[in-house]
Amino acid sequence: MRKALHPDGPEFSTFAIGLWRLHEWDMSVDHRIEFIEQCIELGCTTFDHADIYGDYGNEALFGEALKKRPDLREKMELTTKCGICLTTGNRPGHSIQHYNTTGSYIRNSVERSLQQLNTDYLDLLLIHRPDPLMDASEMADTFLQLIDEGKINHVGVSNFTPSQYDLLQSRLDLPLVTNQVECSLLHTDPLFDGTFDQAQMLKFSPMIWSPFAGGRFFHDESARAQRVRHLSHELSVKYSASLEQVCLAWLLMHPCNPLPVLGTGKIDRIERASKAPSIELERQDWYRLLEASRGHGVA
Repeated sequence: MRKALHPDGPEFSTFAIGLWRLHEWDMSVDHRIEFIEQCIELGCTTFDHADIYGDYGNEALFGEALKKRPDLREKMELTTKCGICLTTGNRPGHSIQHYNTTGSYIRNSVERSLQQLNTDYLDLLLIHRPDPLMDASEMADTFLQLIDEGKINHVGVSNFTPSQYDLLQSRLDLPLVTNQVECSLLHTDPLFDGTFDQAQMLKFSPMIWSPFAGGRFFHDESARAQRVRHLSHELSVKYSASLEQVCLAWLLMHPCNPLPVLGTGKIDRIERASKAPSIELERQDWYRLLEASRGHGVA
């Protein structure tokens, strides 16, 4: 299954593969190639990066696989993010963690990502975090130049509020095609803060990072997590599904048509996740999960 992020945007797979932990998976180049091939075979063709992942090193790890197997590039969509400046030995000029969304910084980040990933173009570029010093007009001009040069195909944002999204969109003659935000059964803010409302209004699919709350869905011992996990166990029996599938089915039921990012290097988990769209939760079960998460029912 595939979905258009926006009526004028790219077509992505139903799930994206998040590479922020790629450096922790201890994969050889050949193992990385095998992993990419297996993801593609399962229909997960969208790969989500950011320049900072792996202390600015994960794009290069992925790029090593594409250098050895350049034919894989035409079978996938590549997304990356920029704008966060970490303090690390790999960036000695950063004396404090900060954001940088100036035109020159975005351009340099894109050029570096293209080189690291061993690709000529990015399917989607996202601004990683909203920058209080963001000059929306300068950013928009840079986006348009990079698109004209064929270096990026589409643009979007990550972790933006609706008003921040609207500000940047007001300077662009082309659409921002997504807002990548955190959402899960343990983080339901986008349902109520206007983020998902805006996605429906503008007809874009938000990309969802940390759909399992960074693993807390499975291991956290808070009262909230235990309530959600207990009910998810119950529903997993009812729907003959795994806990992961119940969690993803809950997200996918939202009419904004979200696209979860799966941050795992285990192909069996990706295979299970790929079957989640076939699970149709009953409306009342969706609300039971919401109630378990929030600790109270709707008014």
